[in-house]
Amino acid sequence: MRTIIDLPDPLVKELDKHARHHDVSRAEAVRRAIAEYLSRRPAPKSDAAFGIWRKKNVDGLTYVDRLRDEW
Repeated sequence: MRTIIDLPDPLVKELDKHARHHDVSRAEAVRRAIAEYLSRRPAPKSDAAFGIWRKKNVDGLTYVDRLRDEW
């Protein structure tokens, strides 16, 4: 897939310097950077919200009713 991103000139210069140093294209350097970024920050699992009210001292319905009372 192709995509277009806008980078400030100083960042492009650093990217070019990095790519030359590692003997890769600019695109390959960006792909590697994104892959590393994503590996360090995995997306939350779909069940990440499960049990979110566990630490609350009120059930969800009571909480919603209190919020609506403020209206």
